[in-house]
Amino acid sequence: MSPTSRRAFLQAGAGAAATLALAGCSGAQDVLGLKRSVRIAVSWSSAELRAFHSVLDGLGTLRYPVEVVPLGDDISTAFGPRSTRRPDIVMLPQPGLVAQHLRDLESMPDDLADRGRARLWDELLVHDGTTYGVPFKTAHKSAVWYRPSVFEQVGVEPPKLWSDWLKLNRSLTSAGIRPLALAAGDGWVLTDFLENVLLGSSPPTYRALSTATHPRPSEQPAFAAALRLLGTMWSAPGTLAGGVERSLTQQFPDAIVEVFGYRRAAMVLASDFAEPVVHSFAADPADIGLFTFPSTGPGTAPPVVVGGDVMVLPRPAGDDAKDLVRRLAAPAAVDPWIATGGFLADGRTTGYSPELTRLAEQLVTPGTSLQFDLSDRLGRLGDINGLWRVLTDFLVRIGNRGSDLVPDAVAAALAELKKVEH
Repeated sequence: MSPTSRRAFLQAGAGAAATLALAGCSGAQDVLGLKRSVRIAVSWSSAELRAFHSVLDGLGTLRYPVEVVPLGDDISTAFGPRSTRRPDIVMLPQPGLVAQHLRDLESMPDDLADRGRARLWDELLVHDGTTYGVPFKTAHKSAVWYRPSVFEQVGVEPPKLWSDWLKLNRSLTSAGIRPLALAAGDGWVLTDFLENVLLGSSPPTYRALSTATHPRPSEQPAFAAALRLLGTMWSAPGTLAGGVERSLTQQFPDAIVEVFGYRRAAMVLASDFAEPVVHSFAADPADIGLFTFPSTGPGTAPPVVVGGDVMVLPRPAGDDAKDLVRRLAAPAAVDPWIATGGFLADGRTTGYSPELTRLAEQLVTPGTSLQFDLSDRLGRLGDINGLWRVLTDFLVRIGNRGSDLVPDAVAAALAELKKVEH
């Protein structure tokens, strides 16, 4: 998942954050003299950046200064030519890219290697038996936030199955309520939607595409079927708040505000990291609910799509950088960020709000269909010129216009995707 406007989104409700900071180095000039800083490149801004600073502050006094370098959408530039200003640690928001940068990366210290071999992460972070990254932050990308008062008003409950969700949407629409705020201005929101449908309907196809050397989703019948399922929701008249026009210009924060601020929609697909902003914009703090993406049919496991930020060490890595990675990898290091909300730590299920506790528990529950973000693993095929654009065009063709248009729209989407694949 590209961080494009997720990062911009998290500026909402917060003032400008410092762009460079020193952590754990009070009196550094006296104690450390001109000792070189350990530079950490991050894609975070504003609220997330301040939360990360609180994590660094919680590490206490270090023997070296720490400099945080917010690169935003340009995080990939951290792997450029080696210079005195090149970062020593990169918080990579697209772990699927680790494989593309193996020549640029130092292996993780032996005492941290097992952290990169944890469930789900090993395929991304371990190559030829060597660990090149460790998880710092996990993202649950199958969460749907909603207003319980609206459900109660119409007499409906969160869906257990995909068919239940379609019925729920029809009930809301019949009551004059727009079911869904869709941030189509952010292509990764559209890919998250499709990934959940595909993972729920055909885990083997999802798995095969995520591990293929040359993935060809346009050639997979199950991928076409997932598009048709998704089309049944997006095409239903009255489903999208503001119609296709508003959805196309609506970014992630706007969709949150549509539901909880302006209250012009009942629900929004939004990852766990949306939690602080959901609470910031909610007109009624007590009217916040959350359910996770439902199963596509009886007896099937609910899909859980996962993302996250991982720590990697560009070559050559110094002892201070390795020391800082060890400190940040300690389980208690992220407590300050967990306290502010919108943070899930890999494998941890305690210390969160009730909503995030549910998400954290689902990430470790046996029987769930758990897979990493597919668009991340597809490389250029899953980015803004690939699947993002294909799904945006798909939405334009069908949004709120009825299911009769879905078959032709699916065929057009597969044809567009095929051009990118070759």
